Amino acid sequence: MAESGETTVETLESVDIMQILRMIPHRYPMLLVDRVIGLKPGEAATGVKNVSINEPFFQGHFPSYPVMPGVLIVEAMAQTAGVVVISMLGTEAEGRLVYFMSIENCRFRKPVIPGDQMHIHVQKERGRANVWKFHCVAKVEGALAAEATVTAMILDR
Repeated sequence: MAESGETTVETLESVDIMQILRMIPHRYPMLLVDRVIGLKPGEAATGVKNVSINEPFFQGHFPSYPVMPGVLIVEAMAQTAGVVVISMLGTEAEGRLVYFMSIENCRFRKPVIPGDQMHIHVQKERGRANVWKFHCVAKVEGALAAEATVTAMILDR
């Protein structure tokens, strides 16, 4: 137990989809995180996205060779980071909106295709008031698919 004035960061084994739905306002088809594992509130986590051929974007991107759009990979990174922030702020912050402020050093290294399970690792670089910056890495079977640094602002609706 923490003594008066001390804070402790508890690692949560897993955050399921029902908890994610309470924490962030995104819904199908824009909810791009199925589970969060290894959550350290306010610090880091790994989001899991199971990529299915049933995703609506595969109808047009691209019909003969379906590839998950890079912008949606970055969105999955931001949603995972949002869960990290909201988990620290507590239940009174659940459902608050997260707005992108910047995306830096974004690189795509490997296509993400149907059947892949993407692991999105996010690590806080900075968090002040309602502005947060995260280094994010997306991997498929341990291979780097994308990376970026995202900055977002947390606001009330």
